[in-house]
Amino acid sequence: MKAVGFNQPRAIEDVHALEDIELDQPTPGPRDLLVAVEAVSVNPVDTKVRQRPLAEKGYKVLGFDAAGRVEAVGAEVRGFLPGDRVWYAGAMQRQGSNAQYQCVDERIVAKAPESLGLQEAAALPLTTLTAWEALEDQLGLTPQNADGKTLLIVGGAGGVGSIAAQLAARHFGMTVIATAGRERSADWCRAMGAHHTIDYRKGLVAPLKALGIEQVDAILLAQEPDGYWNDVCELVAPLGGIVSIVDARGPLDTNPLKPKSARFAWEFMFTRALFGVAMERQGEILSQAAKLLDEGVLETTLAETLGPINASNLKEAHRRIEGGGTIGKLVLAGWD
Repeated sequence: MKAVGFNQPRAIEDVHALEDIELDQPTPGPRDLLVAVEAVSVNPVDTKVRQRPLAEKGYKVLGFDAAGRVEAVGAEVRGFLPGDRVWYAGAMQRQGSNAQYQCVDERIVAKAPESLGLQEAAALPLTTLTAWEALEDQLGLTPQNADGKTLLIVGGAGGVGSIAAQLAARHFGMTVIATAGRERSADWCRAMGAHHTIDYRKGLVAPLKALGIEQVDAILLAQEPDGYWNDVCELVAPLGGIVSIVDARGPLDTNPLKPKSARFAWEFMFTRALFGVAMERQGEILSQAAKLLDEGVLETTLAETLGPINASNLKEAHRRIEGGGTIGKLVLAGWD
C-alpha cells in the first residue's frame, strides 16, 4: 500500500523529510478496524513527532486525523461493519493515517457525521477531542453548568481554538473571548463563535478590562503558556480553571492559583490510547460531536485542501504549520 513516512528527524526543507513509501497492508487485531483512509488533516503534533529520533529502525507513518471507510473488522469488534464511514484521531504509539490503510482501535472511532464529506470530517477529530476533553473532562464544564460563564481562548484561530469556540459558545452557552493577532484571524474567530477578540500582542489583562471583563471563569491555553502565565493567573476567577494543551518551556508557578482555589490541568488527547484508560470515552465524544454537526450546532474547521495525500503535499502542510499563522485546518484527500 502507499504511505508517507520518515526514518529520521530532518528539517522540513530536506528532500527526505517525508517520503513516499510502500508498506504491507496491516492486519487488524481483535478490537481493530482496518480503515481505507480517504482524507487526513495535519496538526502541530505531526511536525513535533517528525523532529524526534525514532525508537526503532524503519519508517514511521505520521497522521493523527482521518476519515474513511471500514474495510475489515477484528474478531471482537461489534459496533462497526465493513463500508461504515468513520472518523478518528488514532494513537501516537501506532502507525498513523498517512497511509492507504490503517488499523485503529474501535473504541476511539465513531461513525462520521452524515452531513459532512470526508474531507470536512477529517479536519475535526483530534481538535474536537482535545477541546471537548479540555473543557468537560479537565475543567468540569458542561452544558448544564457552564451557561452564562466566560471562556478565554489563547490561540483562537488555530484548530483547537476554532472548535473550542464553537463548543463553548453554541453547545455550552458560554461567552467566548479569543486572542487573534491579525484581522483575518479575528474574523475567523468570530465566525467560529467567539463573542469578542483581543490582540494578544497587547497582553491579556488590559484588553479584557477594556471590554469590561475583570475576570473569566475558564481559560484554554492553545499556545505555549509561559508568556501568558502571569496574566491568566490574574484573570482566572475564584473557583475557575486553566487548561493548557501546549508544553511549557519551564516550570509554571501555580501558587497564585491557591487563594482562588482555581484549578490548573493539562490536556493531552493521546493519553487514553497511550495508557489504555477509558478509551471508549473518545468514541463517545466523536459520536456526540457528529450529532451536533448533523444538527448544525457545529461546523467544520476545514480552511484549505492541499490536494492528494503524498509526501510533497504533506511537506507543504508541515512547512505552513511550522511557519505559524495557519487558520483552521489543512486537509489532504485521495491518493494519486
